[in-house]
Amino acid sequence: MTLYDQIGVGYDTTRSADPGIVRRLLDLLAVPAGSWCLDVACGTGNYTTALAEAGLQAVGVDVSRQMLRSARTKSMAVPWVNGDAAALPYADASFQAAVCTMALHHLRQPERAFREIARVLDGSHDGGRLVCFTADRAQMRRYWLVDYFPDAMEQAIRQMPPLDQTLTLLDRAGFTRVVREPWSVTPELQDLFLYAGKYRPELYLDSRVRAGISTFANLADPAEIERGCSRLSADLTSGRFADILRASEHADGDYLFLVATT
Repeated sequence: MTLYDQIGVGYDTTRSADPGIVRRLLDLLAVPAGSWCLDVACGTGNYTTALAEAGLQAVGVDVSRQMLRSARTKSMAVPWVNGDAAALPYADASFQAAVCTMALHHLRQPERAFREIARVLDGSHDGGRLVCFTADRAQMRRYWLVDYFPDAMEQAIRQMPPLDQTLTLLDRAGFTRVVREPWSVTPELQDLFLYAGKYRPELYLDSRVRAGISTFANLADPAEIERGCSRLSADLTSGRFADILRASEHADGDYLFLVATT
């Protein structure tokens, strides 16, 4: 059973499409309503469904059957396809746009996946556009989570592909231009991914929240989770956490959008 088959059960308890991220995806895709958009590694389809509701002809593809079972409960109109990003079952130039949200680090063959995405994008007019929502290792090293869960975070950082490597692979795949846009967590963030609790640290004390985050579900040692949560709880009570949060603040963003054009 794959990681996402494991955490796919109950995944949507804490994960949903954040409206702000959806709006930014639409702005960066910059395609008209009715355009075909492929959601690569779509998971349970939260963002696929949101993009479809916003007027795109969205299609979701993912390797996890468990995730897709959850996705199908959200929309019968969206085509959900069990498939690998490295071998997409679509003809050349089938889509005007593509997205990949919080999943680059789970692509098993990223170079092949990028080549496949470039192949299925239609670049005949303004160029087919892929928008990825991801994180840079340098950003992750600034997360205050490192203070409480250092081993798990180090594994998560190593799992995240280096940004320069990703840019090189996108170039090799045929994307002619890549624009980077930093993005910072807000207190109102609705999608509870890894650093979503930046300003709501009590979230990490909830096992249900941790169960929907792959770093905690797959990488963290239970003993470290227990120690880290105990320290976090104590720091919240004493007020020390305010100093930890203040020290983690910076202007370089917590995540980033990569906008790649064929």
